[in-house]
Amino acid sequence: MFIVETYTTAIIFCFVTMLCWGSWANTQKLAAGHWRFELFYWDYVLGILLLALLFAFTFGSTGDGGRSFIPDVQQADGSSIGSAIWGGVLFNAANILLVAAISIAGMSVAFPVGIGLALVVGVIVNYLDQPVGNATLLFGGVALVVAAILLNASAYRKLSSTTQGVSTPGVSTKGLVLAVVAGLLMGFFYKYVAQAMFPDFNQPLPGKLSPYTAVVFFAVGILLSNFLFNTLLMYRPFTGEPVSYADYFRGNVRSHLTGIAGGVIWCIGMSFNIIASGEAGPAISYGLGQGATVVAAIWGIYIWKEFRNAPKGTSTLLNLMLICYLIGLGLIIAAG
Repeated sequence: MFIVETYTTAIIFCFVTMLCWGSWANTQKLAAGHWRFELFYWDYVLGILLLALLFAFTFGSTGDGGRSFIPDVQQADGSSIGSAIWGGVLFNAANILLVAAISIAGMSVAFPVGIGLALVVGVIVNYLDQPVGNATLLFGGVALVVAAILLNASAYRKLSSTTQGVSTPGVSTKGLVLAVVAGLLMGFFYKYVAQAMFPDFNQPLPGKLSPYTAVVFFAVGILLSNFLFNTLLMYRPFTGEPVSYADYFRGNVRSHLTGIAGGVIWCIGMSFNIIASGEAGPAISYGLGQGATVVAAIWGIYIWKEFRNAPKGTSTLLNLMLICYLIGLGLIIAAG
């Protein structure tokens, strides 16, 4: 299987993760005008599984290092498979709330708050599990990310209180609460995927999974749990009228392909991040990947203009938020 051999390459892979994880939600924004997010999400999940399988049968089955996909599946034990699947279940519970938050509050709010919290929780959890990197620099970067989250939440409160002169506190509260809950849950999923894998990708361990196999079972966990989580949201949505499976099958090809594209983009980021974790360590790899918040915030603020009606002073808060994120990510990189 393909294995990252240097820290520099691992950092490059993490930056690809940042771009993918920060950009996939644009597909949801593109579909939002005619396609409910609950319906979009089914195709998004299918896109994740398709990309995971594609990588497993290509990059995960070529080369001399590690163990190729099919033999890896055949020797895997139940605890490793279960750990990867459970990681997918936790991720899906968090991500479906994040997608709901995006539909209510926008990318420039849901990502910095939700994924920012996920970064903080995930770095701490993964570092305690596998302490790789300089703790002072790592947690200094995390502290700046926390500051960025608070700045972003403050900016959104200013926007929601004066949107075109109309107070909308309900929207603000619901969007922020969903983003916070999503972030707290999302901080834990990566640990279980990492625990399912053999730590040195060049030296396979009996019963443990390669990174490519772990991502496939992770995707299976997402798909299985989606029958519960997304079905509940379809019939009891956070906003709007309920939708049905019949509505999903009435969607056109463009709507379905947009959702699949979103899942493919996200899973490219996940796969690159997991592959990089063997060299960078799970805490640094996950923390850098969640720098996607900066990418998503830039999309939301400057491309989708989600703060175009914000009151005076909001732009200063947003710029400070981005600066804190960038410096914090720099410290996380230096921690390696």
